[in-house]
Amino acid sequence: MASLFRGAMASIRLQEIWKRYGPVEAVRGLSLACADGELLALLGPSGCGKSSTLKMIAGLEPLSGGAIYFDEQPVTDQDPGQRNVAMVFEDYALYPHLTVFENIAFPLRVRRRPPADIARAVGGVLALLGLDELRDRTVRGLSGGAQQRVAIGRALVRRPAVVLFDEPLSHLDGNHKVQLRAEIKRLQQETGITGVLVTHDQTEAMAMADRIAVMDRGVLQQIGSPQELYDHPANVFVAQFIGEPPMNLLPGRLAGPADLVRIEPEGLEVPLPAALGASVRAKAAGAEVVVGVRPERLGLGIHVGVALREVDASADRGTCRQVVPRERDRLAQHAADHRDHRTQPQHFLDRRVQ
Repeated sequence: MASLFRGAMASIRLQEIWKRYGPVEAVRGLSLACADGELLALLGPSGCGKSSTLKMIAGLEPLSGGAIYFDEQPVTDQDPGQRNVAMVFEDYALYPHLTVFENIAFPLRVRRRPPADIARAVGGVLALLGLDELRDRTVRGLSGGAQQRVAIGRALVRRPAVVLFDEPLSHLDGNHKVQLRAEIKRLQQETGITGVLVTHDQTEAMAMADRIAVMDRGVLQQIGSPQELYDHPANVFVAQFIGEPPMNLLPGRLAGPADLVRIEPEGLEVPLPAALGASVRAKAAGAEVVVGVRPERLGLGIHVGVALREVDASADRGTCRQVVPRERDRLAQHAADHRDHRTQPQHFLDRRVQ
């Protein structure tokens, strides 16, 4: 059944798009691309410009500047109907008096498709979404998760070029949210749909999307796979926004020619990771930096009175302990026995992209 949808999707490219509401710049020079068959998440806090971006892709909001392309064909001046875009809303937007079958069939009936084609297409969607047993029930009595699956089926049945998800899980409780998250990801992989997901929930974005574009104040902060954003945040904003609990951010200063950073106010010194960019290494001694450490990468150490500071200078770790000489050999053996629990490299972060 998934083959019914293959070949219908399009790639998306945004080129320096702007959206202004009077003096307010909701989106500022945004450029990004979504490949054919990819699910791209626009992630950020309220007011970051993600919903305005989605509306411009759909054609519901005119651009204040820039251009939008589907399959490298300009669609900036096209009406929503000409773009062949389907939307899945947070509030389902179903017809409560109609059955599941008729809700999904509605876009095809409006287009006056032959009854046999409608029956075949809707039957395929019902099977794909596991809604066969509910086909003759009105949607009024369905759970929120089932209603959202019907809304997704209505979006897919007419084979759109792009499917836009506008906070599709925000009205669901925890269990339904987890189930539908997995369901949307499965559908995206099986059907190869090109999708753009708008959400403020980082867990949702990381579980569902192939790549995530993090936005703040109308500006793209970073784009990459969920793992890339988690492991290599581009700046302090991304580091704080991605991860639960968020990354620990510690003030520090570069210390002398030995490529060390001093974490303040504790005064601990750790080596700069070998892979760190030249931009940080080129800063003068004493320059302020921000050191980021993921909570799950912290391990328990031993602090004994007034201690001799000893730093593990391995290129691939930044473990820092305070020890006294008689503890050194025992801790070295303990570290060798528990290598998996040592901290990974620290992150040295820039501030938010303005």
